Amino acid sequence: MTSSLREKKVKTNGIWLNVAEKGDTEGPLVLLLHGFPETWYSWRHQIDFLSSHGYHVVAPDLRGYGDSDSLPSHESYTVSHLVADVIGLLDHYGTAQAFVAGHDWGAIIGWCLCLFRPDRVKGYISLSVPYFPRDRKLKPSDFFKSFGDGLYISQFQKPGRAEAAFAKHDCLTVMKKFLLITRTDYLVAPPDTEIIDHLEIPSTIPDWITEEEIQVYAEKFQRSGFTGPLNYYRAMDLNWEILAPWQDSKVVVPTKFIAGDKDIGNEGPNGTMEYVKGEMFKSVVPNLEIVVIEDGHHFIQQEKSEQVSQEILSFLNKLSKTE
Repeated sequence: MTSSLREKKVKTNGIWLNVAEKGDTEGPLVLLLHGFPETWYSWRHQIDFLSSHGYHVVAPDLRGYGDSDSLPSHESYTVSHLVADVIGLLDHYGTAQAFVAGHDWGAIIGWCLCLFRPDRVKGYISLSVPYFPRDRKLKPSDFFKSFGDGLYISQFQKPGRAEAAFAKHDCLTVMKKFLLITRTDYLVAPPDTEIIDHLEIPSTIPDWITEEEIQVYAEKFQRSGFTGPLNYYRAMDLNWEILAPWQDSKVVVPTKFIAGDKDIGNEGPNGTMEYVKGEMFKSVVPNLEIVVIEDGHHFIQQEKSEQVSQEILSFLNKLSKTE
């Protein structure tokens, strides 16, 4: 059965997730997990492309986002909850194993899924966020303190702080400030400045996205608010505790990592790109391909949609042939 894009609600792990899907329901399942601050809509190009090549593509609004359920406490947004949401989706579709792609926070969920339940993942594509081994001694909040209070992640920690800062702008402005970032350093605001006030909007909208497309996001966040998405950051120390049993574990699932060379945090001697190209990443993810896209920024599956779609398809096709 082939049909156009359809949205529905799926009950999983005790909550309702809004899910967009397209393609032949008999085809191999590809699950696409978005990041911050997005919705399933960030995968619109890949949904069309992969479904046209015979794949059954499913992209949820993650918990706290869009038209999915949003729970008030950050304790409901740990990787245990998020991975269980994904497992519930796979069970709903009756799929023992699926291909999974994740971007930003979706990438972190994907890495944890590969750690917790590698039996459910045929192959994994991570966009923008590599797998970082757990630091045995230093929890995330302590590490982030080294950047000072201006680091966006630090500002997101206190309940209500970022929400109040965002509320001083309309949602369209907030979306533009995040989606159109071209900085390659870490996002740190000057002293006594909120990161949302510090971020700048380019004078012209780049050609990879339209004002109307940004408005789609703005309307969703206008309704849903930002507390759910910000709770992912507020659960980072809880995640560190949860991941302790997987200390020194490797990700053994076949994996492809795709990132732009101009992503946030890439530059400098301690930048992400140095880690990606070094030996540590390959040692903890032994079955790994790395693709670095020239002149690519953070929201890579939208900015470089054709190239990313082709890279995903080639990986899926290669793994499908080896079954």
